[in-house]
Amino acid sequence: MTDKFVLAEKLREAVASVLPIAVIVAVVCFFLVPVTTDLMLSFLIGTALLILGMGLFTYGSERSMTMIGSYVGARMTRSRKLWLILGLSFLLGLAITVAEPDLQVLASYVPHIDSGVLLITVGVGVGLFLMLCMLRILLGIPLRWMLMGCYALVFVLAFLSGRDFLSVAFDSGGVTTGPMTVPFIMAMGVGVASIRSDKNAEADSFGLVALCSIGPVLAVMVLGFLYNNSDSVSYTAGEIARYLDTVALTGGYLHALPEYMKEMAKSLAPIVVFFLIFQVLSLKLHKVPFLRIVIGLCYTYVGLVLFLTGVNVGFSPLGTVLGRELASGGLNVLLVPLAVLMGWFIIRAEPAVHTLNRQVEEVSAGAVSEKAMGLSLSIAIAAANGLAMVRVLTGWNILYFLVPGYLVALVLSFFVPPIFTAIAFDSGGVASGPMTAAFMLPFAMGACQALGGNVLTDAFGLVALVAMMPLITVQVMGAVSVLRTRRAETAPPLEFFGDDEIIELWEVA
Repeated sequence: MTDKFVLAEKLREAVASVLPIAVIVAVVCFFLVPVTTDLMLSFLIGTALLILGMGLFTYGSERSMTMIGSYVGARMTRSRKLWLILGLSFLLGLAITVAEPDLQVLASYVPHIDSGVLLITVGVGVGLFLMLCMLRILLGIPLRWMLMGCYALVFVLAFLSGRDFLSVAFDSGGVTTGPMTVPFIMAMGVGVASIRSDKNAEADSFGLVALCSIGPVLAVMVLGFLYNNSDSVSYTAGEIARYLDTVALTGGYLHALPEYMKEMAKSLAPIVVFFLIFQVLSLKLHKVPFLRIVIGLCYTYVGLVLFLTGVNVGFSPLGTVLGRELASGGLNVLLVPLAVLMGWFIIRAEPAVHTLNRQVEEVSAGAVSEKAMGLSLSIAIAAANGLAMVRVLTGWNILYFLVPGYLVALVLSFFVPPIFTAIAFDSGGVASGPMTAAFMLPFAMGACQALGGNVLTDAFGLVALVAMMPLITVQVMGAVSVLRTRRAETAPPLEFFGDDEIIELWEVA
């Protein structure tokens, strides 16, 4: 498969991810909520940049981040030094998280925490829990018990945390496991799992995403106890840029472009420096694989710049305006069904979800089909978006949803094979993709502000719900497969009658 073909495939996947939402938004704007021409044109340009940026980023990430993770994981296992494995895991977890595009988008929305502080805090959380993941793989600790212990700690802290930090903390866990982080840590996990030769080694390589998404939740909650937030801060949507003509519109994008080029250069610099040092001291790759990774990093950088420019200048602002106009224009009854509809299409367009569905079909030996998995995830994300809008309309505490949801997910883990639990908790990170942070969260924030609610407590938490619902649906699919297997094993053998009767075919003829 040539590089041009792969790049074209990534761009096609990006179109499939973004286009359904763009079409739904366009229909709503043309028939229900009229917006100014400049805002709509800015949205269309932002959509184009978002598609191009996402395609270039995913292409570059596979050729750089995944390869670096694979090489580092293999080299760490070859050294068989525990301190080296844990130290590198922490540093890489921190460095790779800071560059995560979904997290960059979320950090720009949080008004009461400095973006740099939030990025470092979340990165430290991922780094610490990536170390914990490596220990789990090396020692063969059951994932189920680690999840129960970690979530028990999460909810104890949740009841002690301030509401302004609570929803942001859970959303941080959802956006962290995005297209930059997931391929990298999965590649590291497979490399470290190769040390073990027992039958559970492959299964234990799953669950890294699940554990790494807990680290940011705990880290942001701890930050809430320490961060100087003496002044009460509430979210107020910034002024939506208005453009008098196409020259001014172009100028708006050109003005934002250097800013994001500088930000992404800072974000990717730690990863690049680490890779170069590791290449000189340990890897010593040949020229061709080394250049492929360098070129992949360049694609990743360009893709990130275009992605964030398109999101922040053209794509997200229309989401905020759309939510605000629907809520203030007497159409708030449409908030829930519209969110459900967009959730249904968002998850079906996520490329990583199709990979997950095929993986579950293979693990279950066909007992859970790819089609059934896709349907269950569509229902899960549609329901999560609907519940998020219910929270916007009612102001109910996020814990009313998360506590029973995670309790159900953890109880289900005792009734399904461990591999399904690992895949289910990993799938939460896969489901909360770029479109959730880039459009659905601003949509909820705009609606919440128009209704007079507290955006920090009522709108934030949407990503957390999206990350939670697949934990239940995937394990339900696992339980269904177990029941089918047991029924097949206990079913009586088929009885054949008439064995003593011989039919002579020539007589029939």
